[in-house]
Amino acid sequence: MDSFPLEGRVALVTGATRGIGREAALGLARAGAHIIALGRTQGALEALDDAIFAETGQHATLVPIDLRQPEGLDPLGAAIHERWGRLDIMVHAAAVLGGLTPTGHIDPKRWDEALAVNLTATWRLIRAMEPLLRASEAGRSIFLTSGRAVRPKAFWGAYAATKAGMEALVRCWADEMEETPVRAVLLDPNSMRTRMRAEAYPGEEPATVTDPAEIAPLIVQLAHADLGLPHKTVVFSDWKAAGGALPAG
Repeated sequence: MDSFPLEGRVALVTGATRGIGREAALGLARAGAHIIALGRTQGALEALDDAIFAETGQHATLVPIDLRQPEGLDPLGAAIHERWGRLDIMVHAAAVLGGLTPTGHIDPKRWDEALAVNLTATWRLIRAMEPLLRASEAGRSIFLTSGRAVRPKAFWGAYAATKAGMEALVRCWADEMEETPVRAVLLDPNSMRTRMRAEAYPGEEPATVTDPAEIAPLIVQLAHADLGLPHKTVVFSDWKAAGGALPAG
């Protein structure tokens, strides 16, 4: 297998400073992609850049952005066009929980935050990056989702509703892209050792939860696979059980 299957590709990763987003950025960089890393804090972005440089000898492009104000993605799209003229890979890993509380008690501020980051930012990313993905020979977009989108549960209203909305939006867009080189995929990581997981399950022993580094090879695989339309969500545990084989169709 080619050690650098993504050499020369340009990859944008949201939520790149921690958890799954950070591991996605590292994995894509190891595979040869240039990383455009989005995160809220400059210091955390610089720490990611140090890690990428230590492993690959290449620097990332760092973009401090708060997706609670996703309108900032529009000028980013223009800047990517000016520098590279295309975008080959997009990984949307940024998300917020929105709190676990009865639906009637959801704090309006946290609801607005979940809506902005989990749903509106997805639309803004698609809106800003679609022309750049179309300019790629094989644009690939990977959107991190959750089983809560299809299996809602008490107290998860803000997260479940916004993730379900995200899934519907991505499927609609993917259908629109059927006759283009652009493909989108929904990826459910299952339970992983992230800050959000710790927020949702504060009593859980972290060592019992999967390290997010384990999902990086799957993200790299999806970034260069010959993907169809996302009729089914790719589930990390299914991929692992299948020995690293992607589902057909």
